[in-house]
Formats: sequence, C-alpha cells, structure tokens
Amino acid sequence: MQWSRFGVGVVLVVAAAAGGYWYSQQGDGATASVPPAGGPGQAPAGQPAAQGGAQTSTQAGAQAGAQRPAGQQRPGGPGARRPGGPGAGGPGGNPWAAAVPVRVIEAQSTDLKVQFKTIGTATALNTVLVQPRVSGPLLKVHFTEGQKVEAGQLLAEIDPAPYQVKLAQAEGQLQQNQAQLKNAELDLALYEQLKTQNSISRQQYNTQQALVNQLKGSLKTNQAQVEAARLELSYTRITAPLSGKTGLRKVDPGNLVQANSSEGIVSITQSEPIYVVFSIPESQLQSLRLAVKEQQSLKVEAWDRAEQQLLASGELTTLDNQIDPATGTLKLKATFANADDSLFPNQFVNVRLNIAEKAGAVTIPQDAVQYGSEGTYIYVVENNKAQLKVLELGVVDNGQVEVRKGLNAGDQIVLEGLDRLRPGRDVEVVQSSKQG
Repeated sequence: MQWSRFGVGVVLVVAAAAGGYWYSQQGDGATASVPPAGGPGQAPAGQPAAQGGAQTSTQAGAQAGAQRPAGQQRPGGPGARRPGGPGAGGPGGNPWAAAVPVRVIEAQSTDLKVQFKTIGTATALNTVLVQPRVSGPLLKVHFTEGQKVEAGQLLAEIDPAPYQVKLAQAEGQLQQNQAQLKNAELDLALYEQLKTQNSISRQQYNTQQALVNQLKGSLKTNQAQVEAARLELSYTRITAPLSGKTGLRKVDPGNLVQANSSEGIVSITQSEPIYVVFSIPESQLQSLRLAVKEQQSLKVEAWDRAEQQLLASGELTTLDNQIDPATGTLKLKATFANADDSLFPNQFVNVRLNIAEKAGAVTIPQDAVQYGSEGTYIYVVENNKAQLKVLELGVVDNGQVEVRKGLNAGDQIVLEGLDRLRPGRDVEVVQSSKQG
C-alpha cells in the first residue's frame, strides 16, 4: 500500500474498524501499518518499525483506549453480539439472562385453626414431700426411686420400740384409773343407801360423788394418752399420702431422722392428670372470652421446644381472676390426661390454644412469603414466567399461613430459587409438589 506525502509535521491517523488496525505517518518518513497494542506485528513503544525505519504512533492508540470504558470490546471485536448471533443464555451469551430453575408448590384450600401461641409450664396435679412425723432411726425403706406408688402404700419404717413403751405406760395408767373409778362408784352406791337411812351425812355423800366424777375425767385423759401413744406408734410406719411417682431418696436406712424435718424422706408427684400453666397478653383477652362463651371447651396442644412434635392434647380449665399488672398478661390453666406420661412436671412446652377454625382457607408455606417495601409478597409462576403478587395474610397454623387476599388455590408458588427472580423473568420449574 502506498501513501503520498502531505508535508512535514502533518500526521494522518486512520482507524480501520473492519481490520482493527491503526495507520500513521509522521514527517518525511515512510508509512508503516501498526496493529493495536498486543496485536501481531506490533513494535515496542518508542522503537522504529520493522520496515523502512518507520516509527509507530502509540500516542493516538493510548488516547483512544483511554476514552473506552475498561473491559469494553471494540466494535467488531471478539464476543460482540451481532444481529443473528447467539441469543442471551446461549453459547457465548449472558448466563444471567437464562431461565432460573425454581421449585414450586401449589397453594391449597384447607381448614385452618386460629391459635394463640405461647410458652407454658407443666405442673403436677399434687406434689408432696414425705416427712417423718416422729423421730428415731430409719430402719427400712420399702420403695425404689422413681417408682409409682399408691395411696396408703408403706414407704419406710422408723424404730417403733420407744413408742411401744410409751403406749404401754399410757395403757397401764388407764387401767389404774379404771380400777379407782370402779371402786369409787361402788362406794358411791353404798353411800346412797346409807343416805336414805340417814346413816351418813349429806356432805360425805357429795364428796364421794365428786371423787367419782374426778376419776371419770382422769379416765378420759388416760384414754386420750393411750390414743396419742398409739398414734405416734403408727407414725413409725410411713405410708404414701397419695398416688404418684416417687423422686430421689433423700435419706438412707440407718440414719436418725427428726420429726417434721425440712429435708424429708422422698417427694411424690401426681402427674395423671397434669396441668399446664401459661399466659396470654391482655390484647388477646377479648377474643378468648368470646371463644369461651361460644364453645363448651377449648382445645389446648402442648408441643416440644422445637415445635416439631405434638406431646399431648388437653382442654382449657380455667382463667385467672385478674391480669398481672407487671407483665400485662393473664394466666390460664389447661388439664391434660397424661396417661402415657408424655408431660413431665416443670417441663417447658410450646402451647397452642385453639380458639376457632376457618374452613376452606387458602394456605401457603410460611417460608415462601417475602417481605419488602411493598409489604408481604410472593412469586408465582404463570406461563413459565415469574410474577410478583402482594398478599394480605391471616393466621398461621403449624408453618402454614392463611392468604386472605391476592392468591387462589392451585396457584404455583415459588419456594426455592427466589434470590434471582424479578417480575417477568423466565423460570424453569425443576420440581413441583403439593403441600402434605
């Protein structure tokens, strides 16, 4: 290729878009063709070209490169999209424009429970600390720890010898007073005959009658002493005051126990049935009172800490008579049969109080609900495209939430793959399932 000279100091720069080459001519030197930086046949910057001693014009190329955004291809360069070339998402296209794989689930029409959720504590129906009522060495223990016992069952024995002696003393005193009373009554009968014959004075008769009455009073005292001694002797045999389960033994045989000691011997809890005590905020009181008036009984469910397993079902028993001003809550008590011993005394449980049921409610998994500036919304799949729908939500039941407005039963709800979605984005359903 030949170029004419235009004079000294004239520089001609031509950009050939089709070939991607730059041409320059400086002064009176020969013309040379120079490829872009990094291209084939490029001479190092500031060095003469390979042919005819021509010099490259790197200044023009640097200025052009500075005007282009970083990473932008030149027109016609590699990777540029041309009419008729591969589309978005195809080979060599933009992977972010491809269809998003998602997992969907269908909205269902089910019966939904209106529940109050709170935390409660399982409370034994009765709890008793078995304490010795008399002092003495503990001879025997007739129960095992954790055993279920019946009311009146023998639990332990205290040495009865001192109390047997005390009973014998009281019985001996009683017999002595009985003999004295019998003798005094015979004398009184004799004095009565002599009085009718005027053989004794009336004062002597009255004195004998008073002695008889005195001995009768002493006899009653002696009888009470005998009963007290016999009662103390019975206390040496410790029995279960109620039916329930024993706890850990607090004293071993051979130890000297004291009457009414605070430590006791063992505790017994009655857990069939069992109570669950819980509280609700004052704001829910009105709804609860209306539900109590409309229904005979309200069902209460006790769930484990993770709210994955239903432990037991019972009924609401009673409401407290006042609101706690410190917490603004009202205490409630529910009764559970607990025949399978699923609830344990002092166990913390998640309580669900059912106050109503909604038939035919449209429900979706709570995990599918998203929260944004427009409120609560979800993505649904319509004609293989993602569409955003703003919802009005209602009550929640076991991971399912009621949709009051904005959704119909059977709509496909996007459950997984939400992070790359936007309204109108193409989607590819990889799994579709129904709520079970």
